[in-house]
Amino acid sequence: MDDDSLMAVLRQAVAAVADALAGLEDWGPAGTRPGQYRCDLVADDAALGVLEAAGLGVVSEESGAHHPDRPVVVMLDPVDGSTNAAQGLPWYATSLCALDGDGPRAAVVANQARGLSYEAVRGQGARRDGRPVTPSACTAVADSILGLSGYPARHLGWRQYRALGAAALDLCAVADGTLDGYVDCSPDSLAPWDYMGALLVCTEAGAVLAEAHSRDLVVRGHGQRRTVLAAGTPALLADLAEGRAWLD
Repeated sequence: MDDDSLMAVLRQAVAAVADALAGLEDWGPAGTRPGQYRCDLVADDAALGVLEAAGLGVVSEESGAHHPDRPVVVMLDPVDGSTNAAQGLPWYATSLCALDGDGPRAAVVANQARGLSYEAVRGQGARRDGRPVTPSACTAVADSILGLSGYPARHLGWRQYRALGAAALDLCAVADGTLDGYVDCSPDSLAPWDYMGALLVCTEAGAVLAEAHSRDLVVRGHGQRRTVLAAGTPALLADLAEGRAWLD
């Protein structure tokens, strides 16, 4: 499957989720496991139908691994920020990242509340609704507006912060300069489906990412967790990493 065909499948999966959510009346807790909502299950079923039919493997937050031995495997979060979605807060997304033997290859992170979409293909840059994006040039924490996951026990020196509740979109906001940086303040809170699509969007846009404990961010295991930092510039990332180190 070439890149154009792969991106077409990812977009089709996003559209299938949007259609499924449009007909859903009860977005609340599913009663299956803590933190799982009806919108998660409906969205997962819709996306899986598209991805598996196209011959892709899938690792989904909601339903685990499907054909993980296939040459291309999609890390899928059907509704990233599902608590936001269930509460009616318009900051939630469908996040997909297709990985091959060389790592992240193609990604779509679509804000399902606003109909806005970030896309990236390895070596081809990143776009928001078809237009190229670039990150902030901010280099100092004191000048920065940061996105936070969790809340730190000490002030990290930011000018302002936002805790928006959907890591994939928060990280894409670093890619397009809406946020200067992002700090996961909780230990190992993010799974690969939370950040992998945004990782490719960020790197293709020119933003930089790191794992707080210097571990590889490109992982495929359903149980693996990471602590993610991102910034528009290496200087800001270094400052964020130094500040985040005080939390451990």
